[in-house]
Amino acid sequence: MSVKGSRKLYIGIFVIAVLFGGAIYRSGLLTKTGMGGAGMGTGPVVVKAMQVVTRDTELTREYVGQVKAKSEIKIMSKVAGNVVTKMVNGGDTVYKGQPLFQIDNKQYRSAINSARAALSKSQATLNNTQKDVERYQKLAAIKGVSQQTLDAYIAQAEEDAASVEVNRASLQQAIEDEQDTLILSPVDGRIDVNDVSLGNYVVAGSTTLATVSSVNPVWVQFNMSETEYLTYIRSGDGVLPPSFKEHLKLVLSDGKEYPAIGRVEQIDRGISDTTGTITIKASFDNPQTFLLPGMFARVVVQEGVRSGALLIPQKAVKEVLENTFVTVVTADNKAESRQVKLGNRIGDMWLVESGLTADDRVVVEGIDKVKQGTALTVTMIQPENQTPVNQ
Repeated sequence: MSVKGSRKLYIGIFVIAVLFGGAIYRSGLLTKTGMGGAGMGTGPVVVKAMQVVTRDTELTREYVGQVKAKSEIKIMSKVAGNVVTKMVNGGDTVYKGQPLFQIDNKQYRSAINSARAALSKSQATLNNTQKDVERYQKLAAIKGVSQQTLDAYIAQAEEDAASVEVNRASLQQAIEDEQDTLILSPVDGRIDVNDVSLGNYVVAGSTTLATVSSVNPVWVQFNMSETEYLTYIRSGDGVLPPSFKEHLKLVLSDGKEYPAIGRVEQIDRGISDTTGTITIKASFDNPQTFLLPGMFARVVVQEGVRSGALLIPQKAVKEVLENTFVTVVTADNKAESRQVKLGNRIGDMWLVESGLTADDRVVVEGIDKVKQGTALTVTMIQPENQTPVNQ
């Protein structure tokens, strides 16, 4: 055989060997013979696993909620004028009756003086007319004047008395207008940062000086689907059950639970045509003004207690094409991939609806290192204290 022919033979044998080796690798034969399950010659894969937890579990459902002020009041002045004093800054916490703004009151003080003078003049006129009436009554009694003359003076006295009441009302109005130049907070709350600047001219009943939002308690508003609403109403015989209505929890955006318990206070009159949901408002105490309008939080609703519920850690679950799987440790310490159906999330655990039993062990660490049938060296993790126990 020529040198050229020998070279072609060797190349052909090499190609066949490579293809044969690839086929063996893809077939999993090496894994089955114990040579490739955990890597050539490395032995079983070390993982950590946890026994499926069985315990009575409080079931909950979560909704996305938003904090809203119970009262949000636009402050407008009853009188016109320039703002001459600001007693607060935007964003300050304010209290009911606290002075916020002072409008220039010089013209209103002048109006008080003018109204007071007019009242004094009308009272003096009334006094004189009443004295005339008294004199003419005496004369009329002895036929010194006609009854017509007496009646005229009595009518004049009544007219002067009416003038006194008009001027007294004008004085009272002038006093109230002057008092209204000092703008007070109508509620306890927090003032927004878009308040008017010093020197701005305020139009009575039109210019918004600031907006004050109440802060304690606050609403947390969330929406519920029609189907969910019907489920709760049926379970409560036509009303929301007390376990729902009176015991709402709140989980803030940082994942921490708000300490106060909320209760449902308002339910919208109907289902929204656009979203197909019903709006619910729950009240939460907010004594430290920790909750601010606009915050988002998860409203946690109590659904009851499931006896003997099966729970597994969230980190034990893998999602593939909208299906959920866990890796189970078999009786002979090998990996078995199993599809499961999950329910509610309970803290850092998942509620298992189907696919596992209380006797199963699930891998919680090292999942990505194992395949179906991989031999395992298992370290069991106790869920109560996370203390590893070798097995």
